[in-house]
Amino acid sequence: MPIKVDLHTHTNFSDGHNSPEDLIKLAKSKGINILGIVDHDTVDGLEEAIHYGQKYGVEVIPGIEISTDIDNKEVHLLGYFVDYKSKEFLKYLTFFKKEREFRIKRIITKLNSLGVDISFSDVKKISGNSAMARPHVAFALMEKGVVSDFYAAFRKYLHDNGPAYERKIHFSPSAAIKLIKDAGGLSFVAHPNNMDENILKALIDSGIDGIEVIHPSHSKYRIKFHRGIADQFGLLKSGGSDFHGGKMEDEKNLGKYTIPLHFLNDMKKSLGRDVA
Repeated sequence: MPIKVDLHTHTNFSDGHNSPEDLIKLAKSKGINILGIVDHDTVDGLEEAIHYGQKYGVEVIPGIEISTDIDNKEVHLLGYFVDYKSKEFLKYLTFFKKEREFRIKRIITKLNSLGVDISFSDVKKISGNSAMARPHVAFALMEKGVVSDFYAAFRKYLHDNGPAYERKIHFSPSAAIKLIKDAGGLSFVAHPNNMDENILKALIDSGIDGIEVIHPSHSKYRIKFHRGIADQFGLLKSGGSDFHGGKMEDEKNLGKYTIPLHFLNDMKKSLGRDVA
């Protein structure tokens, strides 16, 4: 039976719905053998995930998804095999965790100005020690009875052009690539789909290690296109479901969007690691 590999999932330590243990158990039930966890701008859930991966027989690849900005466009980068205990690495992430909190406070101020009764402590109750994100605000709005469901919170207030939206502070791509490399990891362009080719070229010139070629947003044509770009520039390939949980479509995608084992083995070989 082929080994199933999904290198793009999220837990409730960022904007995912599931705890690390629940995600591991769900992945196991979907026949996934190797799971990459890449929470947004945080590695706080990795130790727990690795523990439960060992318990349930799922290999966990430690990773992160970092928000960057190029030409005023948000670009996400994935980091795999990062040393998530590196003091220098954690120092930068602590800074961005605080910036995320400042962003949530700005969102709350906007919501208050719209007449919505919600406080920072309401959101903090939802997020706990996780890196704060808009989904935590959405769940807090549900708890307060302001909206009927998660998606209504985004439709009414939190979408990218919504009345309570606030931009995040981002790394530059080159800074994020260096941060990942200095932590012993590999950097990838996340879900490039229809990304401007000039931006993709700039990322390649900045020293990106690979491209996420398989993703739910990618058509067969885009998968073929990005595989071709990766081959042309000698880049590694990755992919996965981008699972966050909490909606039916996500449940269907987990176990459906997997990558060939040799993609992962190529990554491991480039780092001098043993392969399956």
